[in-house]
Amino acid sequence: MAVEKVAYGGWTNCYRVSNGVVEAIATADVGPRIIRFGFVGGENEFAEFPDQIGKVGGDEWRIYGGHRLWHAPEAKPRTYYPDNEPVEVQVHDDFTLELIQPTEKWTGVQKRIVLKMHPTEPQVTVTHILTNHNLWAIELAPWALSAMAKGGKAILPQPPFIPHEEKLLPARPIVQWHYTDMTDPRWTFGKRFIILRQDPNRPNPQKLGIANPDGWAAYSNGDRLFLKRYKHIDGATYPDFGCSTEVFTNADMLELETLGPLTTLQPGESVEHVEVWFLFRGVVLGETEDEMTAALEPILKQTAQLQG
Repeated sequence: MAVEKVAYGGWTNCYRVSNGVVEAIATADVGPRIIRFGFVGGENEFAEFPDQIGKVGGDEWRIYGGHRLWHAPEAKPRTYYPDNEPVEVQVHDDFTLELIQPTEKWTGVQKRIVLKMHPTEPQVTVTHILTNHNLWAIELAPWALSAMAKGGKAILPQPPFIPHEEKLLPARPIVQWHYTDMTDPRWTFGKRFIILRQDPNRPNPQKLGIANPDGWAAYSNGDRLFLKRYKHIDGATYPDFGCSTEVFTNADMLELETLGPLTTLQPGESVEHVEVWFLFRGVVLGETEDEMTAALEPILKQTAQLQG
């Protein structure tokens, strides 16, 4: 069977979806969380937190690891609603799971994640759904966060480089947080890419956000490349001064994040945000931007066609 119930990491009620090439594991004991994604028999591309994985219940928010759904903009305590309760899992076909969270008591928002795996390729479509169950309208943005395993580097696209005499207007915002340090050696700001490296020996956090009309972000770890694509909507209002992609790192992980536009939801209304994940192996990026461009260009072209 492509979908099977399994135990994972101390959680007894998990669901594994696999096409024989890649696999994803979601837990029904907490969430909604996709706790594992990777090649069959290979490493988990997502981070796991051994002191938290397998835990259930309680009022404290736990990161657990894996992939999760939040609603932006970030604020405490609203954003950090503890997703420690069981979720409903619906198996729609051999390659599709739907994870349905009970409505959050603090916020009146219900989270759903629909995971649909390609039957033969290392490709997964992940639909994130937020529903307003309040009696009043609320404004929010869907926010999809993948906590990536240690030791890799995030790659974000830069706008096309155009000389000053050919283009006078700005290209896009790059947003900093108060703790962003652009002199940190984990950052590289190039003409074609922004790189953020995950370093287990550097505990101080770093974060940056961009408007990302290219609609992709990647994480390279070893010879494997995880790439997510989404639709950036030109002219829409995004959270955090216009960010549709954000990256965060500390000593434990690196988060590769995409966001949908800010949306006003009337009671009973929902909003969706879709990511398409791709996983490649044998990808050698090199160190220079020319080497990285040569390695990434065929992958970006292929995934753009597959995303549709």
